[in-house]
Amino acid sequence: MSECRKNLLLFFNRPKEPFFLQKGDDDTIFRCPANFYPEKFKGCVDILDGFGEDVPNERPRKLKGNKKKSIVDVRDIEMPNLSFCSQLPYNEHFSVFVPKHRQMAGKLIDIFMSMPELEDLQALCAYSQMRINPYMFNYCLSVAILNRKDTKGLDIPSLVETFPDKFICPQSLKKAREVSNICPPDKRELIQIPQTHTASDAEPEQRLAYFREDIGVNLHHWHWHLVYPFEGSAALVNKDRRGELFYYMHQQIIARYNIERFCNGLSRTRPYEDFRKPIEEGYFPKLASGVASRTWQPRFAGTIPSDINRPGDDIQIDVFDMEIFKERIQQAIENMAVRLPDNKLMVLDEDTGIDVLGNLIEASQLSPNGYYYGSYHNAAHLFISYSHDPDYRYLEHYGVMGEPATAMRDPVFYRLHAHIDDLFRSYKKLLPPYPRTKLEFPGVRISHIQIEGKEKREGEGAVLVGVLNTQWEQSVVDLDQGLDFTPRGRTLTSFTHLTHDDFHYVIEVTNSSGGAVRGCVRVFLAPQRGRRGDALLFEEQRTLAIELDKFTHYIPVGTSTIRRSSKDSSVTIPYERTFRAQSARTGKQGSIEAAAFDFCGCGWPHHMLIPKGTAKGYPMVLFCMITNWDEDKVDQDLAPGTCSDAASYCGVRDRKYPDRRPMGFPFDRRSRAATLRDFLTPNMAVSDCVIRFKDEVRIHGQKG
Repeated sequence: MSECRKNLLLFFNRPKEPFFLQKGDDDTIFRCPANFYPEKFKGCVDILDGFGEDVPNERPRKLKGNKKKSIVDVRDIEMPNLSFCSQLPYNEHFSVFVPKHRQMAGKLIDIFMSMPELEDLQALCAYSQMRINPYMFNYCLSVAILNRKDTKGLDIPSLVETFPDKFICPQSLKKAREVSNICPPDKRELIQIPQTHTASDAEPEQRLAYFREDIGVNLHHWHWHLVYPFEGSAALVNKDRRGELFYYMHQQIIARYNIERFCNGLSRTRPYEDFRKPIEEGYFPKLASGVASRTWQPRFAGTIPSDINRPGDDIQIDVFDMEIFKERIQQAIENMAVRLPDNKLMVLDEDTGIDVLGNLIEASQLSPNGYYYGSYHNAAHLFISYSHDPDYRYLEHYGVMGEPATAMRDPVFYRLHAHIDDLFRSYKKLLPPYPRTKLEFPGVRISHIQIEGKEKREGEGAVLVGVLNTQWEQSVVDLDQGLDFTPRGRTLTSFTHLTHDDFHYVIEVTNSSGGAVRGCVRVFLAPQRGRRGDALLFEEQRTLAIELDKFTHYIPVGTSTIRRSSKDSSVTIPYERTFRAQSARTGKQGSIEAAAFDFCGCGWPHHMLIPKGTAKGYPMVLFCMITNWDEDKVDQDLAPGTCSDAASYCGVRDRKYPDRRPMGFPFDRRSRAATLRDFLTPNMAVSDCVIRFKDEVRIHGQKG
């Protein structure tokens, strides 16, 4: 069983190469019944051995050193009907935003999930791998692995490993292929990916390219949509507080993006909400699809979306439709009630209203009335992504906004989601402010909080209080898994991204309640000033607050100190998991040695926890609040392997969201307070800090 689990990961290795070629570091070959092989390969001669006896002209293959070839005998099973998958050609793009693609994927995921044993799933993968579009196959198998009980703890490879073309410019990939074909693995040079290549400094939006085009940021968005698919069985889609998490995860992305804009001298992103108006920003992605064999199309500045009529994709949406759907959503918010298909009303109450609204706006199959309210969020992505060729007259496919793995590269993504966020905020504004009784924790008082780092970047140095240091970092990713039909072996590519020095929160707490208590510690970071240096009102400041951490802590009677490392954030996943390579795993699958590696990959990249800041030091305010965990907790088992370490943005696999409070509490609702300090209760504290950016590049692994 454990070997079969491991073998499933081999289907992610070089996804365009046939399953019967060697896979993985062990050069594993799947030996299948003759009917598994596609017609175009039957009868071929001089193919690497691994075919069954019914395929002629086998020839032995010499492996490196004394390594023995690993052969996996695949069982013969009765194959389900996969004819519906042929609606998406093998060499085309795939996106869950396209309804036709989404429906096909939902069916295929259900088939993967229905396989009674892992050996059956392995056989189905071997049979279908060369018959199904590689992007759709990768997506559906990934979702199945993340949700099947018998694959729990099995970590799928990062998409940047399997399909690097979604993240890396064609020039760098071309050079990687050249190096692979010419040089042995130990002689291959490190390939440098240019840090800025999509626009020049003449384009103001290029100042944010380091954020929008960050590989880890885009991997987070891709992985989130794997964990929360649009289609499939009810158990697969209907996860705890899914709609609210859709709202909160994207709200936090917009808040982070706006702070980055302030740090770079730009104003807050303006919502894009009128599809009859031009999109001012152009975007030229400089990417090319390795499967579809075509470049991702640009969008010129001033492009105006228009009615979409693409019969081949079963998409026909008018701008007027979008206006009607938006008006109906706004009416539901104003009335605090959603109209159901039977014409009855579902009240948007304080506890579940945001979750219902999230499911309605995102428009998964959980929408309470998809026919009436439409698929507003998904259709908005399509309107923008097809704006260059809405009626398919130029035979072009969608742009980067049409796919979760690439959408966050485009500046208009943040404008669209600023509009989506405004819809959610209009609902939140109708909720009453939290009374002090909902905010206080009687007997618990925070007397002081501060950030501590180190003055020096290397070795021991003086403690640095109230300063967060950021700089560039150079990291390396191995592209071998994604370089189909090239000689095997490590092919290392170097890229540069933002990062920060490690730091600690130091929180002084006094417990006068008469007994020890357990508290939930909530940590946020918010800007003090806007683009022009003007002080922000609390109403705006709270919407820009970004969550840094949330954790429980035992608080004894009297005064005590809480120290918490930034590396333990509940928002992020470690660098090693964002850019993990499957070959880096130690120990056998499921062993104690591998436990630290085998967690889900959903989470904000840790290197982007802190905004960029400025050379002079960008002023921020650190906020801390301790609430009563007895009132916050959700009774459930969070044993190792449940993927709970990045729960704030991703939830917990197979469990309820591990916090009973609304996501973003206490900043999710308006307040009567004029300033942040007016808002504080004894169990809260703030301290001023700055983010200081140094325009230097360090190599990953250097201490800081």
